[in-house]
Amino acid sequence: MKRKVLSVLLVAAMAGTMLMGCNSGDSGSGGSDNGGSSDDGGKHYKFAYTCMDGTNPFFVTIEDKIKELVEANGDELISTDPANDVSLQITQVEDMASQNIDGIFLNPVEAEGILPALDALKSAEVPIVNFDTEVADMSYVASYTGSDNYNAGKVCGEDLVKKCPDGGKIIVLDSPTMNSVTDRTNGFLDAIEGHGFEIVAQQDAKGNLEVSMGIAEDLLQGNSDVVAIFGGNDPTALGALAAANAAGLEDVLIYGVDGSPDVKSELASGDSLMEGTGAQSPIAIAEKAVEIMYDIMEGKEVEDRYPVDTFLITADNVEEYGTDGWQ
Repeated sequence: MKRKVLSVLLVAAMAGTMLMGCNSGDSGSGGSDNGGSSDDGGKHYKFAYTCMDGTNPFFVTIEDKIKELVEANGDELISTDPANDVSLQITQVEDMASQNIDGIFLNPVEAEGILPALDALKSAEVPIVNFDTEVADMSYVASYTGSDNYNAGKVCGEDLVKKCPDGGKIIVLDSPTMNSVTDRTNGFLDAIEGHGFEIVAQQDAKGNLEVSMGIAEDLLQGNSDVVAIFGGNDPTALGALAAANAAGLEDVLIYGVDGSPDVKSELASGDSLMEGTGAQSPIAIAEKAVEIMYDIMEGKEVEDRYPVDTFLITADNVEEYGTDGWQ
């Protein structure tokens, strides 16, 4: 009888211990609505990502790297592509803000136009890590990281001055609604000022290869004697390159900004009109953006801005950076 009583008590004690263990596990899995928790009790985060053009190789690299780093932490990244449509980006961001996200990596289609989406994120108390292109009102964002865009254009202009000391006619293909491209263009124009260059045309190519090719084709019909074309990013420069090749030009120097594999391949070929690119590192931008985001999640203080270095790549040094990927 004593053995039977002891057995019953032992079974009850074991059941009670198991119940306490289950209850302990449940209490650690609540968390906030914005995130879950991992099996080991750690917090899981759900982040969002949006950029102006998800097909641009530069942004593809940034998104892939952010996704890789976020998922390596056991967290989730949801992404959208507004395809350079600010109205669509606003709708997409507002939708993501309603999905209980913990933070968002944001690159705006338009610096001013994106403001309604920033209001939605502010109302939802979602911290914003702004990257590559600054929004018009930086008070909305927790922090910004991106290339030194002014310098990326400046190094192109300085190279042009060295190679065309007598100046000449040039075409500038920019994108006024993109702060990053505006900064690059300003850097380029400041570098060539006072060196005998005449801007025969400056037009909005919207950072797009096809658009820039069409514009350049039209402009070159009446300006075949230009000495250089500056594109605000590499896709724009490649569009200008296609137009210059189609026009049979041989002496024009074409500059872009990005340091993309496609442009580096042109530089390495030895027989391209592509002369240089103000290079940036999308990998470094992505790594810094993720670092900033997790510092915010941990309640750490972050700086307003984290600039990433830019530099010139030409045929003379392209071998240092390779052509099969981004630097």
